[in-house]
Amino acid sequence: MTLAGAVLAACLLPSLAHAATGIDGATMGVMWALPFAGMLLSIALGPILFPHFWELNYGKFAAFWALLVLVPLVLLRGFEPALGALAHTALLEYIPFIILLFALFTIAGGILIMGNLHGTPATNTALLAIGTLMASFVGTTGASIIMIRPVLRANDSRRHNVHVVVFFIFLVSNIGGSLTPLGDPPLFLGFLRGVSFFWTTTHLLPETLLAVAILLTLFFVLDSWFYKKEEGLPSLKDPTPDRDLKLYGKVNFILLGGVIAAILMSASWKPGIVFNIAGSPVELQNLVRDAILLALAGLSLKLTPKPVRAGNEFSWGPILEVAKLFAGIFICIIPVLAMLQAGRNGAFSGLVALVSNPDGSHNTVAYFWLTGALSSFLDNAPTYLVFFELAGGNPQVLMTSGALTLAAISAGAVFMGANTYIGNAPNFMVYAIAKDRKVKMPSFFGYMLWSGAILIPIFLLQTVIFFR
Repeated sequence: MTLAGAVLAACLLPSLAHAATGIDGATMGVMWALPFAGMLLSIALGPILFPHFWELNYGKFAAFWALLVLVPLVLLRGFEPALGALAHTALLEYIPFIILLFALFTIAGGILIMGNLHGTPATNTALLAIGTLMASFVGTTGASIIMIRPVLRANDSRRHNVHVVVFFIFLVSNIGGSLTPLGDPPLFLGFLRGVSFFWTTTHLLPETLLAVAILLTLFFVLDSWFYKKEEGLPSLKDPTPDRDLKLYGKVNFILLGGVIAAILMSASWKPGIVFNIAGSPVELQNLVRDAILLALAGLSLKLTPKPVRAGNEFSWGPILEVAKLFAGIFICIIPVLAMLQAGRNGAFSGLVALVSNPDGSHNTVAYFWLTGALSSFLDNAPTYLVFFELAGGNPQVLMTSGALTLAAISAGAVFMGANTYIGNAPNFMVYAIAKDRKVKMPSFFGYMLWSGAILIPIFLLQTVIFFR
């Protein structure tokens, strides 16, 4: 998938309960999950196996899998239950999710860094650290859009620069987005479910700091080694000579502050006004939040000079692709969530047992690694939804007595999205941009050798320290 990343309010739990009751997940067989699996596999393999055909027809793939859910729902469960489930999914999940991604994509696309620095180990480490910090506030997709070209320009005269992009994907496109719901789509899904805005900031900070510290230290050591290897060799021609950095589109930082304020407002302001739309309870504060986000995106388009967006090679293609693909994902996941809500009485009782201890408590190690393993290949946003629901789906319980489980799910989804090019939306985008700039990026499996050698030991260490 080519955007991000990242890339699914607050009253979602009761809405899911209503939808699940209407379509009766306890009586559904595993066949109902096949369109969801087909949708995710299409997203994972389509851009790799048949990229040109996929680029022209991804919307048709999404429509095909969605219809394989909607038509049987209407025929076997009835029109009203199917319509109710679809309305809840669209109004309380999909639309708020896409509006946030659209706002972040539009505003981040209006921030441009021009100029060039020389890619020394210290400079590269600083650039990666800045991008990592930025990711939790503008999203992993936004941070990747803003930072990848300055990083590539800084290293385009280096003989060894593949490792720079690989660590960029690890840090900026994935792990850096773990501290707020703005950082990565799975965490915003949690926020829409009722997880507090700063819950991830406090509960994932130790895990994030450990991973970032190890990766930045390892990168500095590795980059220093490569840099020394190049000393004494004939210098390569620098296509982008060093010159002072300049930041354009500064107004967009103010607009990003507005995005954060709007989301915090929707979490704290509870006027008690609810609109019933097609049987779905839409709360006023969420409507106001979404309207503000759209207005901020519109202001960004109006206030950002066109040459600034041109410098970022900004286009609407990526967000359009995400909108179409996630429409399919959200429809296909309706019966999956209903079956998960059925717990041990549903088709996924085996999965429930797999993540449960003999006494019935949550196996946090299993939640961390299963969420992470699936997030590595099947996109981390819907994977987060599946395991959030598997853990009970009650945000108040998961934030308190189930805090370790929720941390394991969140960390698994965000961190292990870095394991492959397709684990998180920005990964493949960064790969494509780097390859276009003549960086000899590793193949799909070559990248997994990098992630397996570097990330898996870090995740094992985190398991021992945080999730046992």
